Amino acid sequence: MNDASRAVTVVGDLLQKETRDTYKKSVKVDYEIFREKFMNRSQHKEYKTLKEARQNKFKIDWTKRAIVRPQELGITVIEEMELSELVPFIDWTPFFRSWELHGKYPDILSDDLVGEQASELFQDAQIMLKKILSEKLLKAKGVFGLFPANSIDDDDIEVDATLISASGVGKTQDAKYIFRTLRQQLQRKEGVPDYALADFIAPKNSGTQDYIGCFCVSTGFGTDELSDRYRKDLDDYNSILVKALSDRLAEAFAEYLHKVVRQNYWGYAENENLTNEDLINESYKGIRPAPGYPACPDHLEKLTIWELLKVEERIGVKLTESLAMWPAASVSGYYFGNPEARYFGLGKIKEDQVADFAQRKGIPFEEAAKWLAPNIADD
Repeated sequence: MNDASRAVTVVGDLLQKETRDTYKKSVKVDYEIFREKFMNRSQHKEYKTLKEARQNKFKIDWTKRAIVRPQELGITVIEEMELSELVPFIDWTPFFRSWELHGKYPDILSDDLVGEQASELFQDAQIMLKKILSEKLLKAKGVFGLFPANSIDDDDIEVDATLISASGVGKTQDAKYIFRTLRQQLQRKEGVPDYALADFIAPKNSGTQDYIGCFCVSTGFGTDELSDRYRKDLDDYNSILVKALSDRLAEAFAEYLHKVVRQNYWGYAENENLTNEDLINESYKGIRPAPGYPACPDHLEKLTIWELLKVEERIGVKLTESLAMWPAASVSGYYFGNPEARYFGLGKIKEDQVADFAQRKGIPFEEAAKWLAPNIADD
């Protein structure tokens, strides 16, 4: 039950003979209506073939698009980030949501229903955050890279890491890396393109040199140890609070670093002047999609980011067998600088794209289907 305050009334209705049967009948009627609405919502959806979707890709006139060359190509490592610099970039709204307190910060602090709880939680969070900062209880590290890139074969992005291969950690003879992207296939109204992230990078046959970035940041070093310390003292509240703050700091690190990259390292937004609210609302130029999120739900691409940036060797962030990041308070993803780049949801795809993806990745169809299962249409 979403509203626990109704529990007493419900139990009372069930215990009283004169109201019990009426209440049961009302519940059955409510669920019949809900079931009917749900079935109507789950109507059969139409999809395009992958070939048709590619023909309807988002098109950019690259002859009119000025590409900004990054001021600094290659890989940059942040050995230790000062956490206090990240605090102004914290988005507090998801912090409250993780405690099942729904509302937008700072309005939630004065909300009639949850304002008092939210205010107490926020005050406790500030005390814990101050302790973390003053005693340096957590450590933050990051790595990012900017590289020449072009889209190839419709949905793939070829990254040229030649510039860093000679001196990079874990030298490699192969300085070319491929990011595989996925394309929308749901049938929509005419004139609406079927997006893939590769659409935002200039095709190799256009003769235009484009660029892409990728990154990984973490504020999770020391989180488990600090959280376990509170848990051993039977203080579950502060144990959870530490992890929640660590997650917020990691997202703030990603936001902070993206701004630094846009203004300094890539330099396509040197004069950007955005508030934290603007950043939260993604009012900046370019996008920062992450593997596992709506535009690129394929977690397998994390492996390419890790190989390209040598993430584990450089900053110690590892990938588990399920491709989750450890420490957990970590964020990774891409940088697209094209002002026409936008966030989108891939939605459901068909088996023809799964088979094509498997072939491009050089993996069995069954393995591709396993990783893409949540996005494979079943109708």
